[in-house]
Amino acid sequence: MREFKETPIGSIPSDWDIKTLDEIKSPEKKSIISGPFGSNISAKYFVSFGVPVIRGNNLSLELGVRFKDNGFVFITEEKANELGTWAIEEDIIFTAVGTIGQIGIIERNTKYKKYIISNKQLRIRVNKSLIEPLFAYYWIASPQMVETIEQRNTGSSVPLINLSVLKSLLIPIPSKSEREQITELLSSLDDKIDLLHRQNKTLEQLAETLFRQWFVEEAEESWEVGKVEDLFLLQRGFDLPAQDRTKGIYPIIASNGINGYHDEFKIKGPGVTTGRSGVLGKVIYTQEDFWPLNTTLFIKEYKIATPLFAYFFLKTLDLETLNGGSAVPTLNRNHVHEMATIIPSHRAVIEFEEIVAVNFQKIKSNTQQICTLTQLRDTLLPKLMSGEVRVNN
Repeated sequence: MREFKETPIGSIPSDWDIKTLDEIKSPEKKSIISGPFGSNISAKYFVSFGVPVIRGNNLSLELGVRFKDNGFVFITEEKANELGTWAIEEDIIFTAVGTIGQIGIIERNTKYKKYIISNKQLRIRVNKSLIEPLFAYYWIASPQMVETIEQRNTGSSVPLINLSVLKSLLIPIPSKSEREQITELLSSLDDKIDLLHRQNKTLEQLAETLFRQWFVEEAEESWEVGKVEDLFLLQRGFDLPAQDRTKGIYPIIASNGINGYHDEFKIKGPGVTTGRSGVLGKVIYTQEDFWPLNTTLFIKEYKIATPLFAYFFLKTLDLETLNGGSAVPTLNRNHVHEMATIIPSHRAVIEFEEIVAVNFQKIKSNTQQICTLTQLRDTLLPKLMSGEVRVNN
């Protein structure tokens, strides 16, 4: 029977240790650093290519999204050497200002060998003889620790954590073999989740390639020119108070994606939406029954089009150029309806739908697996990290 002891981070096995992040940092200089002053890394220093700068958009609140290796701005090598806020493989990065709780770890297969952290980031390089970087990442990125970090907010109008907060965070230290087992199990789940996400992306790309081939590149000369309203009709989404967006099983679709869940739906799936106000240009296909918010337009009537045809068709349109708003970008459905377009044969649309529906059935199956594996990982992580559950059990 395993014995436990009470600690500031909860009950852990008696044979585990507990340390601060300051105690597990690498012995080298600058193993825990904050980013440079904002004026030293402002937009005037950005160049077309060079050393990538890690910002908040490269990190995530989502456990398992370890690092977003895209969307960088760059500075010159000379400027990077002047700043000296380097980040390399297996360094752990935190957002210090703004969306605190965002965390990332630079993995071994990233596009660049070295990065610079921005003025709103903190970075720790751990002592690998004491702890594995990925084990530390899983602990720090766990919901328990994210909540702890958010509670240490020292800002007033803008959320903020500093180096003192970072250094004082506690971490459990199991034996090396147990740390490796925990990390291997969590990594295997994340790798499977990532594989399924990549399969889904590939399946959709294949469907999109077929759409462009059939209806753009090889459009038949016999097809007539008409308007978008000959294919389908759009309608504005429905109001729903914010307090009603956190319960239920039906996805609530906003202009930029899912914005919660509700116990009722407005539209039977499958369905297609795009932004009406705020975020314009993003097109969303959902196979489930759903609630389109008033910030969206959804397809209320299909004429020649089918849901998957309409989804890929809308993605070919430059909807952002139809912005009719001023301060808030706005899309008028009538402007979309009036756009000229080639009207394909109904036979070609139906055949396309039947072919790519197989891809989207596989995507649906993969998505269900992703949800199951994510729930399993999120359930296991706190139990593994507290010693309540052991890998060999």
